[in-house]
Amino acid sequence: MAQSRVGDSSTSGAFTVSDGRRRVQKITKIFGEGLLFTIASFVALVVLFIFYFVARDAIPFFQLRGFTEFFTSTGWYPADEPGEFGALAIIYGSVMVTIGSALIAVPLGIAASICLSDVLPFSVRQYAKPVIEMLAAIPSVAYGFFALVIFAPLLQNFGGPIMMWAWWLLAGPFLILAVIVLSDILSSGEINHGKRSRKRVLLNFLFGAIAIGFLYWVGNVLSAIQIMTGTNALNVSIILSFMALPTIVSVAEDSLQAVGRELREGSYALGATRAETIVKTILPAASSGILAAVILGIMRALGETMVVWMASGNSSHIPDPWYNYLDSIRTLTATIAGDMGEADQVTGSARYHVLFAMGLLLLIFSFASNLISERIVVRQRKILSGQ
Repeated sequence: MAQSRVGDSSTSGAFTVSDGRRRVQKITKIFGEGLLFTIASFVALVVLFIFYFVARDAIPFFQLRGFTEFFTSTGWYPADEPGEFGALAIIYGSVMVTIGSALIAVPLGIAASICLSDVLPFSVRQYAKPVIEMLAAIPSVAYGFFALVIFAPLLQNFGGPIMMWAWWLLAGPFLILAVIVLSDILSSGEINHGKRSRKRVLLNFLFGAIAIGFLYWVGNVLSAIQIMTGTNALNVSIILSFMALPTIVSVAEDSLQAVGRELREGSYALGATRAETIVKTILPAASSGILAAVILGIMRALGETMVVWMASGNSSHIPDPWYNYLDSIRTLTATIAGDMGEADQVTGSARYHVLFAMGLLLLIFSFASNLISERIVVRQRKILSGQ
């Protein structure tokens, strides 16, 4: 058999590879690359097929009823003859609870990830992070049952005090962290160590007094609120925020850890404080991962079905006023889950196809959000690399 000599094995330790073995290696490489490409393509094809089959049953609705009624009307009476299929209030309900849950989960999740990554010692972190991630293992129906049976009556009977204590417990640590970081950053310009310490203490006292006053004022406002029904947008937003929290904390903390010790130590070597290192060095370097965590958390809240179905009140109207989170709402996912059983009996009707139109809207929104986040991540990477 012909052989291809690679080196002199007697002098340099090289080896000789036969032509047959080289052909086998080449074929194995081609086969492995083809297998991996097929697997990756299969995942993409599955997504395309989902889009195709949902769009195939959604387009007939727009051919029958048009776009105007679906996107501009708030009347949802699918069982009437002829039915009304205005989805504006339902779309607004989905956006409302998604924004509400994001306003709670994103600040808490990022603050928790920073604490786990750069504040708490490793001995505490290795126990705290698994506990937070355990929230993701709880079934969504259990969250919905808790929101409907336990949290909704408490919110209706003691809504004001509950919101006041929740505000103090959740916003208090966050404001304390903000006061410490802000005071540290504003006092870092002083070269003299003694003056820097005195300035930091003064700023801590000043910002602390402002934070305490703000906490007390908002708490008093919340305690005076009367809640008429516990199945409302606030109930759903709070529960969805805790469901999205493990995703945000886990992905964001991994991104902060991926920054590496070298960047942190370089910042400390240049004289930066811990707060300056976190705010000006670590967070910008991990911004793409944090953005991905936020997007995943928002998608988790947007796509949730059981909680919003059980605890939102399922009232198809826009709250009055439009920002009233104490009113009942209805979402796209809850509507699809609630109406599909009856609509399936009249396959081919507008009531059947409108549910696929809602599903297509959810798919398009998720796809667009991922595309936008990907563009932001690429742009941020170019900025950080100096391009």
